[in-house]
Amino acid sequence: MTLKILVAAVFVCMFSASGMASEQSHQSTLDPAKSQVAMRYPQIVLYSVTWCPHCKETKEYFTRNNIPFINRDVEVDTKAMEELTGKYSSNGVPVIVIGTGGNEVVVKGFTPELFQESLKKAQAKK
Repeated sequence: MTLKILVAAVFVCMFSASGMASEQSHQSTLDPAKSQVAMRYPQIVLYSVTWCPHCKETKEYFTRNNIPFINRDVEVDTKAMEELTGKYSSNGVPVIVIGTGGNEVVVKGFTPELFQESLKKAQAKK
């Protein structure tokens, strides 16, 4: 019985925190002095979860290299989960979508080399 109450309390806390997290902006922030560098990139959307080490590595890489991105946490953003599983046919994260409209390049998984290769493909589609 106590275990059930504890589990219920954890879910309530997670639900409360997820509501607050979804109200926050999903877009990364960049130093204004670095915004000129950021303008070289197409829109980049990262579908992720907070506990995933590969997602964390991806976010750190983007931040370290001043790459602007929009983070969509699929555990707190129902629409993002629907896009991930429906539109992008993925049940795993990270998934990176580079570009918009018909010029999207979808990357499932992350390595710096795979990202850079996919970025070049997306930029060539312009």
